[in-house]
Amino acid sequence: MVVLALEFVADPGFTGQLLAWVLAGSLLGSCSGLVPGLHANNFALLLAGIAGSIPGPPLFVGCAMLAAGVVHTFLNAVPAMALGVPDAEMAVTALPGHRMVLDGRGYEAIRLSAVGSLLAVLAAVPFAVPITWAVTAVYPTVRANLSLILAVVVVALLASEFNWRARLGGALSFGLATILGALTLDSSPEAPLEAGGMLAPLFAGLFGAPVLIDAMFGSGIPPQRGEEIRLSRPLLAGTAIAGALAGAVVGYIPGISAAIAAVAVLVLVPGGSGDRGYIVATSGVDTANTIFALFALVAIGHPRTGVMVAFDEAGVPLELPILIGGVLVAGSIGFVLVILVGDAYLELVGQLSYWKISTVVLGLLLVLSYLFTGPLGIVVFVAATAVGMVPVRLRARRVHLMGVLIGPLMLGL
Repeated sequence: MVVLALEFVADPGFTGQLLAWVLAGSLLGSCSGLVPGLHANNFALLLAGIAGSIPGPPLFVGCAMLAAGVVHTFLNAVPAMALGVPDAEMAVTALPGHRMVLDGRGYEAIRLSAVGSLLAVLAAVPFAVPITWAVTAVYPTVRANLSLILAVVVVALLASEFNWRARLGGALSFGLATILGALTLDSSPEAPLEAGGMLAPLFAGLFGAPVLIDAMFGSGIPPQRGEEIRLSRPLLAGTAIAGALAGAVVGYIPGISAAIAAVAVLVLVPGGSGDRGYIVATSGVDTANTIFALFALVAIGHPRTGVMVAFDEAGVPLELPILIGGVLVAGSIGFVLVILVGDAYLELVGQLSYWKISTVVLGLLLVLSYLFTGPLGIVVFVAATAVGMVPVRLRARRVHLMGVLIGPLMLGL
């Protein structure tokens, strides 16, 4: 009879250093998540650029970058709900979340997002290995037929609209966004910071500025009330787990965003979850994508997010047990922070003049566009803002604006 024994050895010094780096990365992710228009990818690329000069093993630097990415996906829901200014991954959440804030249910919306992200972390970690194995097996076929797959996604998104006016508006939005992406994505302008790229002004204009412009003429945020989640536990858990699984698709297939995956999740999940389901699903997809993107880098060698690009550039060793441990710690930190900071953020914004806030944030987006892409970024931001107004005015989902990425990929541009 053979007895197998496992021995776990803890190194207090190593653990302490690891926690310190994870905490530092979590702080960066908190900053990027709470600043409208600033994405964790920008922090990751900046960190990758100076990684060689930072004292410490590359593995710890990688843990910090990964923690920044995870915590960002928790905290980015706060400005998206309070200000209506999402980043790329929060494109669908912004309007449902903002509606809940205007209805006085902002505290609940914050908690829905926090629970969706936390459950996604807990679901993605055990599912990552079998899903990675399955996706790796079919990846060559997916890659060979990527244009067809993306075309099916586009048609499905248009068909999911409620009426023909919205479908036509979605088609027009997709077409304009495709043209905009084809003209700008390959640009490499000189800029003060070499850590952005054209995605910064594109997404700030497409998804952020239109809501801010409309918000300038609104009445601001009303008093908030009630923290209880008005969504049944089975539906909440089912939507979050489905979002986590959809995050695998986002992690492996280029051009598919958290917003698109969330739409698919809500079509497949039974029950009328409405705006609450959007928030839970998108938060789940967004956070799970960070984890699955790590496994995608290990399995197929292609970085799918800015954080993974930074991993590649910094030469971070892909020691999954340590990196996943960092993810779990960062997820716990993000869950606590989004509730504590989110409530205070809503109260602060509610006390300020909303048109002034909108004006200041618009100015911030312009500054970020310049920092990451130079003078050309200002032009792209303005053009993207004009395109971003199309679905808003035609009452179509803004998810069609993801044509800025999907269109060029689908057409092989």
